[in-house]
Amino acid sequence: MAIHWELTTLPNGLRIVTTPMPATQAVSVNLFVGVGSRSEPQRINGITHFLEHMVFKGTERRPDATMIAEEIEGAGGTLNAYTNKEFTCYWNIVPFDRFETALDVAADMLLNSKLEQSEIDRERTVVQQELKRNHDNPGAWAGRLIGQAVYGEQPCGWDVGGSVELVEAMHRPDFVEHIEAWYRPGNIVLSVAGNVAHETVLAAAEPFFLNLEHGALPSMSPYDPSITGPRVVTDSRDIDQCTLYIGSPIFGRDDPDRFALRIMNDVLGAGMSSRLFREVRERRGLAYSVSSGYGYLADAGVFTISAGVNREKLGETISVCIEEAQELCDELVPEEELRKAKDHNIGRFRLSLETAFSLGQRHGELLITKGEIETVESVVEQVEAVTAEEVLAVARRLLDRGKMHCAAVGPKLDEDEIAKALG
Repeated sequence: MAIHWELTTLPNGLRIVTTPMPATQAVSVNLFVGVGSRSEPQRINGITHFLEHMVFKGTERRPDATMIAEEIEGAGGTLNAYTNKEFTCYWNIVPFDRFETALDVAADMLLNSKLEQSEIDRERTVVQQELKRNHDNPGAWAGRLIGQAVYGEQPCGWDVGGSVELVEAMHRPDFVEHIEAWYRPGNIVLSVAGNVAHETVLAAAEPFFLNLEHGALPSMSPYDPSITGPRVVTDSRDIDQCTLYIGSPIFGRDDPDRFALRIMNDVLGAGMSSRLFREVRERRGLAYSVSSGYGYLADAGVFTISAGVNREKLGETISVCIEEAQELCDELVPEEELRKAKDHNIGRFRLSLETAFSLGQRHGELLITKGEIETVESVVEQVEAVTAEEVLAVARRLLDRGKMHCAAVGPKLDEDEIAKALG
């Protein structure tokens, strides 16, 4: 059954998309703003994420964080937010009969945050603790290190949260200036999915958003592929296991090869029947967890192979992972394996779109990043059309051993050993 949505663009450029789901008891309200860490000057790297925290701290109508949370949680709902390199999302989920409350709270937070200096100073410590927690988590930290290694010293490679030192230096005028620059109606998408009609959403949303003033957005630094970080980056710690990431630069989210990449990734490292899982874990017993994946930006991306391994197996695991990647560059994927990869990919894609939250997220993210919503049928058709020759071509395009980086967090790491295994 096709998924239907309705889209209205207000005169000031703010887009409102609704995805009706009459059979659900829920409504998901998602506000996307097209600003992330790659849009920040280095002096205030991390301010988009810090601002995401501050939006929850109180408005004139709801003076503190508890009042904001109680309105949603008191209805049985959930609210939260996240920031990445290119956009921010504020979301909540409530029973369908509390939609107007959910939208009221979300709009009030986004548009009327008080940003009191005393609250900034209090929340500063919380943000710094979050950064320290991420550093203390070997898996999370290795994931950040591989991004920095592939992208290098440019906005794409900076940490979404900034650093403890940069966060310490941020004050109210920085937040106000950031909002005025980026929180423009043409840079905002309201995505609502669930048991609510498009006309109901429009009628409720227009009083909040119709009078926002349109304005030009600042420019964003383009990705420079000539800038990279170190080929090998390590963080030695007195822990039991190594977390390993191998990463390569890839294309942006609109590249024609993106569907071939989906299948290549599925064959290599998506799930327990993938080549990496079978070879690294099942046949050789080198690692408990091993997988591959990728993340896109508008004009760039990173493909990764990750694993958790014992220290003495680190070099061998790197070599085996690269051998499996190289095989994709040397030989066509057999027809039966290609068929299984397509079925797995399409099935996971369909199952990821079962809830009001997942559809509200998908449609809002596509509008804020691509400016249009790809239908499920279109995606499935393009995945089905991928050939073994296209998988071979995209593997050769992306899995260049000379462009691979490696990041590892674990005990007594040796960069020369890792570089040798990387080849």
